Amino acid sequence: MPTPYLPPATQPVRGVVWGIHLVLPLLGLWVLLAQPLFNVMWHHNLSHFWMIITVAGINVVLGVMISEASRRRQDARLFLVSMVFLSSAGFFFMHGLATPQIILPIGSLGFDVGQQVGLSVAAAFAFASALPLGEAAARKVLDAQHFIRATLFGFMVLWGVTSLVPGLTRLSEPPLASPVDWLVWMSVPGVLLYGAASVMMFLLHRKRPSAMLISLITAYALLAEAMVAGMSQLNWHLSWWEWHLLLTLAFVFVAYSAYLQFRREGSSAGLFDSVTLAATVRRIQQDYDKALEELVEHVRRGEPLAAARLSDKFRLNESQVAVLDRAGEALASERELSGRLAALVAVSAQTRVGLPEDQLLATALDRVRQAYGDVKIGLVAEGRTEIGSREYDFAGNQPVKRDNLLAFPLTVKGHLAGVLEVPVGRTRQDEALAATLAGQLSISLENARLYQELDTLFRQYMSPDVANALLADPAQAALGGELKELTALFADLKGFTTFSEKVTPGEIVEMLNRYHTAAVPCILSNGGTIVQFVGDALLALFNAPATQAGHARAACKAALEMQRAAAEVAEEMAWKRVDDVPWPTFRVGVNTGPALVGNIGSPELRGFNAMGDCVNVAARLEGIAEPGTVVIGETTLRQLGRGASVNPLGPLNLKGKEEPVNAYVLTDLQ
Repeated sequence: MPTPYLPPATQPVRGVVWGIHLVLPLLGLWVLLAQPLFNVMWHHNLSHFWMIITVAGINVVLGVMISEASRRRQDARLFLVSMVFLSSAGFFFMHGLATPQIILPIGSLGFDVGQQVGLSVAAAFAFASALPLGEAAARKVLDAQHFIRATLFGFMVLWGVTSLVPGLTRLSEPPLASPVDWLVWMSVPGVLLYGAASVMMFLLHRKRPSAMLISLITAYALLAEAMVAGMSQLNWHLSWWEWHLLLTLAFVFVAYSAYLQFRREGSSAGLFDSVTLAATVRRIQQDYDKALEELVEHVRRGEPLAAARLSDKFRLNESQVAVLDRAGEALASERELSGRLAALVAVSAQTRVGLPEDQLLATALDRVRQAYGDVKIGLVAEGRTEIGSREYDFAGNQPVKRDNLLAFPLTVKGHLAGVLEVPVGRTRQDEALAATLAGQLSISLENARLYQELDTLFRQYMSPDVANALLADPAQAALGGELKELTALFADLKGFTTFSEKVTPGEIVEMLNRYHTAAVPCILSNGGTIVQFVGDALLALFNAPATQAGHARAACKAALEMQRAAAEVAEEMAWKRVDDVPWPTFRVGVNTGPALVGNIGSPELRGFNAMGDCVNVAARLEGIAEPGTVVIGETTLRQLGRGASVNPLGPLNLKGKEEPVNAYVLTDLQ
């Protein structure tokens, strides 16, 4: 089994030392009672009186402090603990007043038994304070606290009157001449109650380690020992003085512990919080959680911490308030710095997104203003760099300060491209961060323009899939390739040669552009990649370079859409015919199979392409296709599955193929 946790104050060595301190008084009492020779008499009335009055005063102070803590925390346990100190203080004071030659010439019976009675009453309160009171029981105790105080005060006043007014009652008669058994038996319940209270408080301490709980446990144990010492009834002997000393130690021990905690924390607000009931501890924790949430919210909004308000709530002293204020300022500065660094990171991340320039600047401004305040950007227009009515002219890269604003130049390729305007910060660090922001925005602006140039260049001269792959990973432009199953689509214009012989070059270009403008979207929208245009012909690949499920169906769908789009163009441009020369018509061949895919060429010039029997067969199928039709291979047909309407062309002898190839005219695809 794992070793149980022991709080620091209950570690074996410390526990032994603590136990010795509690055992030694009992051992001393036993020696004094067993050896009457050592139990000498010392009768000194004034010493006794002032000792009692001093300790009673300490008790009253402690009782009032704990009672105030009980009122503030609305805690029944603290109220009961306060009654331990107040009741013992009251009877201790009565015992002091009954000292011989203070009020009465020879004391009274009340002088002998009063302290044992007071300790017994305090024992009942101590036992009740150690009980794990539920919320209902605690509420009943708090509701009855005024009645309990009044009853205790009335009983103490009655005891004092009956003990100090001569001839009024038996308690005011001279003290007993010899010990009596009934006083011993009257003290036994109090000793047992103190013992039980100490044990229960120790169990609470194991769950909630606290120096104040240890002090209270020690006080209860010493009070129990004082009652045991008082049973001897040997007035003015050393054994009699010992129980006075034990009482003094019990209350001084608690007072000293409270003083040390006050010195450590600088406030009396939470001195006795560790003694409270579990429900009160939870409520205190909730109060502190709310205070922390308030602190965090102030820091999040960059507002002052309002430490004075927290001071009223938690009884903080001036030093603690000052520390809290400084901590708040440090947290706010740290939060502001973190926010500005996060804004820099966000702006840096946007340089990789490839947003249009205006969108990038708008997004960056939204993010940056959260950290830097009212930031503004102005781009160079007609040779002028302006923001509103403010025009800026920079000498090199040095910022320009104007009123409460600081302006930094934004540059692209070493030339002034704009201005960044930020509010003046409080420190040099703020200015350095603003300069870094200007540099990062310059990089973002330059990257956005370069990205736009590259994007336009790439996408106008190659398929979007190839362009995106190269922009994301330029290493893909290296020479080499891989074997991959794909579907190749070949298309050219039947009648192009005749048409081109009869028309001007400008009309040829116009015709090609119109056809390709109609055909290219059909391929791209179905996931195809156009790898080359050769005169009136084009080659498109499906499932390369990007992997594509159902690539055979996608290629056939694109081919049929191309034919429909080309037919619409031919019909639309019928009025363009010259000398009755009809516009050419697309014919398409589609085939599926393995091919070598990659970058082919030389280190100086290369291109993305595919090679293999699959591509060659697609070219041959396109060559035998009638204008306006789509011819597919047998492998492609098998991958189409149901929904493909075809007319078989039978086995065909194709150039470069030893074996006949089955081909089909695709007419529809559901």
